[in-house]
Amino acid sequence: MDKLKLELVTPHGPVFRGEVDELAASGSEGDFGVLPGHAPFVTTLRVGMLAARAEGKQQYFFVSTGYSEVGPDKVLVLADSAEAAESIDLERAVAARKRAEERLKHLENVDFARAESALERAVTRIQLVERLRH
Repeated sequence: MDKLKLELVTPHGPVFRGEVDELAASGSEGDFGVLPGHAPFVTTLRVGMLAARAEGKQQYFFVSTGYSEVGPDKVLVLADSAEAAESIDLERAVAARKRAEERLKHLENVDFARAESALERAVTRIQLVERLRH
């Protein structure tokens, strides 16, 4: 058991299926890492990054809220939305961040939780794109 089967799925279909050596993700109770042979657990996910290493190469994914089921040889991630970092549209993410920041400046008629969530998603996407560039 030297590999993990990773399956990253959204309501729109699979985003990634393949074998990885290890992964790290953003759980709602904190970040976690998984290696082959890990003890089974289930956790909820927060908006963040999923990083998977395979064949010495790092792959990054944006993941919004969802669930992860970890087993000794398989990790299933069910996310509300997810995308590979290289497919993130930086201009769109920057525009979404600006819109969310503007909404948060005018709190009278704004759903604060929704605007804050939009800001968090946009900032996370921007950080992932920047991580790929370095």
